[in-house]
Amino acid sequence: MADVIEALETEDVRFPTSRQLDGSDAMNPAPDYSAAYCVLRTSAGERGHGLVFTIGRGNEVELAALRALEPLVLGRSVEEITADLGGFARRLVWDSPLRWLGPEKGAMHMAAGAVINAAWDLAARRAGKPGWQFLAELSPEQLVDTVDFRYLTDALTPDEALDLLRAAAIGRSERTERLRADGYPAYTTTPGWLGYDDAQLVRRCTEAVAEGFDLIKLKVGADLDADRRRLRLARETVGDKVRIAIDANQVWGVPDAIGWLRALAEFEPYWIEEPTAPDDVLGHAAIRKGVHPMRVATGEHVQNRVMFKQFLQSEALDVVQLDACRVGGINENLAILLLAAKFGVPVCPHAGGVGLCEQVQHLSMFDYLAVSGTTEQRAIEYMDHLHEHFITPVRIESGRYLVPAEPGFGAAMHPESVAAYRFPDGPKWTEVR
Repeated sequence: MADVIEALETEDVRFPTSRQLDGSDAMNPAPDYSAAYCVLRTSAGERGHGLVFTIGRGNEVELAALRALEPLVLGRSVEEITADLGGFARRLVWDSPLRWLGPEKGAMHMAAGAVINAAWDLAARRAGKPGWQFLAELSPEQLVDTVDFRYLTDALTPDEALDLLRAAAIGRSERTERLRADGYPAYTTTPGWLGYDDAQLVRRCTEAVAEGFDLIKLKVGADLDADRRRLRLARETVGDKVRIAIDANQVWGVPDAIGWLRALAEFEPYWIEEPTAPDDVLGHAAIRKGVHPMRVATGEHVQNRVMFKQFLQSEALDVVQLDACRVGGINENLAILLLAAKFGVPVCPHAGGVGLCEQVQHLSMFDYLAVSGTTEQRAIEYMDHLHEHFITPVRIESGRYLVPAEPGFGAAMHPESVAAYRFPDGPKWTEVR
């Protein structure tokens, strides 16, 4: 009897990070890091895991979106799905009634991405390989077949993508050895949450340097005088050799962003992240011109590959910050990696949320091995919260991500954690009421 998808299991998992103001920024003062968690369960008992990251309320919307995808998934052959992950992704993203709710944006698209990621996780587990290796060992032709090039060919054609992937094959075995030996560069956001007081900022900056990080990130945008004070404290603490990036989390309009950033320029921010609305391509381009040579970074809220295409075509950013759980899953993130390589822009993924570090490390490592071939000007975000809830948590040593060896793409959570933090009836929530 053929193995089929028997269930799409969903859970509302929320962590009360607002109690310590972990994750706080100018737009989100007290978030509860959360996951609309999904598991594809097969009739043979295998599982593939995915999630949508949220900051608490809104998880219920994503869970409803996940359940709306059940008719497109249940009863389908596991062999057919894992043999044609490009076709599987296109069926979910291009389903006409659900596409009408987007198209390719918002809660429905993110839910589709979680299920697509779960299918990739299932395929990698069946192959017995960690996600980065599973991807890197696909042929250029197989990789190109997973990408939806609709709307992209004015910037990147399938033939150009093949050329990029074939060129990157040169030296891959040597890069794999270096990756296993040295890991992948990381930067940390842990010191910089906006709700932390000055003493916490200094202590966490000191710890970050001691742990080997040479790039840290601070949240900004609520109060200019406070931003100047905090940046001065951070610079005094870490010295001149450690880079400091800043992140406004979309709080400014374009003129305000330019004026505010010029007032912070003396502290030499390595980049400004999300200085304005994530859909405002021309606004980012104006800010980039207005604050040069400060770099402009964005991507964690960019909704799809078409938006990334426009950012790159318009020279509106210096750093692409893709997110493992924002767009339509691994397939669309492969398109974004290929676009970034075509335009020569470095990728420094967003990972400031539950389960994001665990998943996006696979994409960056794959990019190094099979797409860009470099780690220059690249680093994966790291924050030191909530990793203990994942079966294969990230490992950091001397400011670098160590290479995961376990099969899959890293989204699988401990059942005990899911039960404890299930909202609203898990004991971690009921005990405080």
